[in-house]
This record gives sequence, structure tokens and C-alpha cells, in this order.
Amino acid sequence: MLSLAGCAASPEGQLTSGLTVRDDDGMHGAVLNDKYVMPDVKLTATDGSSYSLTDDTTDPLTLVFFGYTRCPDICQLVMADIASALTRLDESAREQVGMLFITSDPARDDPQALRTYLDRFDPAFEGLTGPISQIVRVGSQLGVQIEKGAKLPSGGYEVVHGTQIVAVDEKDRAPIVWTQGISPVDLAEDLAELLAGVSTSSTAGSAP
Repeated sequence: MLSLAGCAASPEGQLTSGLTVRDDDGMHGAVLNDKYVMPDVKLTATDGSSYSLTDDTTDPLTLVFFGYTRCPDICQLVMADIASALTRLDESAREQVGMLFITSDPARDDPQALRTYLDRFDPAFEGLTGPISQIVRVGSQLGVQIEKGAKLPSGGYEVVHGTQIVAVDEKDRAPIVWTQGISPVDLAEDLAELLAGVSTSSTAGSAP
């Protein structure tokens, strides 16, 4: 049994390879020179259905965050900031952004627990659970460390996970991440900029 005990922000040097932080790129997040690739993994959604991380992430942008419902602090703060950032977008932009909360504590976070938790932030947010091995794999592919830590007196284990937010586009590529503490205002500005780029690219691609 895995019992999650805490969150931890990884040092930037260990966060990812291909990480770029520049003051001249106009972004508050960290742009990835080598984009992460969303793995072709199926997990379980809050309604109990199978959810494909490649086939079912069809929004222009999908935000991905790993956390757990019993987290007493960091996860709640990050999720509240994401919800606040999305309310700052206009309606058309908001409809282009999906949100996935992938549990790092699947032993306790069943679909119902995830649904109850996410409804506190936004009923449109989706939660995913599944085998811890699959979740660790997804985290690894997206640059988020999920590690089994010290054994607890109860017989379970601590699980520590990275707290960054990852943006995945409709081509299953992750171009940018935000570290814990990004403000809703800055996150909203980056999302608007990314969506504008998506719109421009789509327009250019459809031109005769």
C-alpha cells in the first residue's frame, strides 16, 4: 500500500532537461527546448471510464498536475491557483483549456474521491487514477518525479512528487512548465499567449 505523505518541488536542475528560462521570451513559465511527449497510457477517469492520455486530450491545451486529495497544503494551493487563472481567461479561451489532476496516491484516491475533491475547484476538471507504476511512468515522461520514500510505521510508504504544472498541446507535446508558486495572473497571461499562438498557427495552416 502506498500512503502519500508530502509534496516536494524539485530543484530546477533536476526538474527537466531542455529547460529554458529567459527574460526575453515573454513567458512566465519555463519553455522546453525539447518538448516532453505525453505517453500513450490509459488511466481511469472520475466516472470510472478508461481515459487515454493521447486520444482523449483533444483540447488545444491541457494542464497536467500530479497531486493527491489528502494533501494538506501545496496541492490545494496549486489547484486553487489554476482555477483562478482559468477564470481570468475569456470564455472562448477558457473552453480551449483542459485540466487533468493525476493522483500520486492511487491507493486512496479512487474516482469518487477525486471527483469530490475536484468539484471544489472546478467541476470541469478531470481526475485520473490507476496503477502507481503507470502513474510514475507518465510523470517521468512529463518531467515530474514521483518517488517512493521512507517506510511508515503503518506499513505504507511516503510518496513525494514534483509540483510543477505541465501544459500539453493537442499534438501530445509539452512546450512549457510552470513551477509551484506561479501566480494566477502570470499563468493566465501565459495561457492566453499560448492560445494566441495556437490560433495563429491554425489560421496559417488553413490558408490557401
